[in-house]
Amino acid sequence: MDIETQKNKLDSIAVWSITPNGMMIGQKIHKAVKGSSLFVSKKIWQDHLQSENKNQFGENIVIFTELSKEIQQQFNNFTGHVFIFSTGIAVRIIAPLLKSKTVDPAVVVMDDKAKHVISLLSGHIGGANELSKDIATIVQAVPVITTATDTNNLPSIDMIAKAGNLFIENPQNIKYINMAFLTGKSVGLYDPLGVITNRLPKVFWTNLTDKDMATEDTGMAKKQIFCSHRIKKVPRETLILRPSVLSVGIGCNRGTKYKDIKEFLLSVFTKHSLSVNSIERLGTTQVKKDETGLLELSDKMQIKIDFYSNKELNSVETIKTPSQIVEKHLGVKSVCEAAAILSSSSMHHAQTTQGKLDGKLIVLKQKNKDVTIAVAIKK
Repeated sequence: MDIETQKNKLDSIAVWSITPNGMMIGQKIHKAVKGSSLFVSKKIWQDHLQSENKNQFGENIVIFTELSKEIQQQFNNFTGHVFIFSTGIAVRIIAPLLKSKTVDPAVVVMDDKAKHVISLLSGHIGGANELSKDIATIVQAVPVITTATDTNNLPSIDMIAKAGNLFIENPQNIKYINMAFLTGKSVGLYDPLGVITNRLPKVFWTNLTDKDMATEDTGMAKKQIFCSHRIKKVPRETLILRPSVLSVGIGCNRGTKYKDIKEFLLSVFTKHSLSVNSIERLGTTQVKKDETGLLELSDKMQIKIDFYSNKELNSVETIKTPSQIVEKHLGVKSVCEAAAILSSSSMHHAQTTQGKLDGKLIVLKQKNKDVTIAVAIKK
């Protein structure tokens, strides 16, 4: 396996060393992991390395004076950290920096003889378990992984969610599902789109239907997974997962503020019991490429926005609510409905006119005085 070309898994990795041996091991990892940065103690760098050898370390070398201060500044700038020093030092330094298993970077710790590589933090969602295996391969060490589902060769719902690009709405409930797997109990699974059923063996779940979800007592004795873009009332310990299946087509008057677009978007989703955590893309006309409010919406919600030409918008033949005013001013029958369908289809931009548009409108055009919104779901 080519360590340097693995898909993004080892990108944005910081390697930290505070001893002479650690510096040499760090150099080996740094050379093997494309895009990584090597952090070396200033004292070790000056006292144990000849000046003529320093250039051999390559690029992205950071020389630090105070370890704890440097880690505090850099902790959230990387997707993963490799600490070549004791676990005790690592724990004391990073403890005040931790927020949540869904956002904390991966942390692995290894000794400066390269005997063991320990997955310390964010083993599943953050990828520390996989990172520890990859680093162990580079330095020929033994990876140490302590997450219970891994040591028992059982599935973990957080890894399944990560593989399925699912947003975990209430990560505090992950423990209920993984504990059910560990104790041999099946969980109730509401998954109408089949996102999880293809990834989790049937022995671990029993199917829940819309009828089941409408009955408050159903499933209360068992743990549940609710995987849907729809908002429904569920028992307190239910794990809620949101698949990225929705696209939002947006039209707006020139100069409409970000907060006004966002407020209307949220009101539409609330009205139709949809989760904004299931939005995968936004779409609009290319005329709006410089629309500040839309660009800010895309940036702050961290959702990609597609800009479509008139030809692409007019290629959509299933418009439910065409607008004569929009056609008069922009030359298209629809912006928001057409853009929603295009963005939810399996091809984008110029490709959209070359194949079947398989996106389906689930919310027809909604409008207020400045904004129009439509929502489509991908196949």
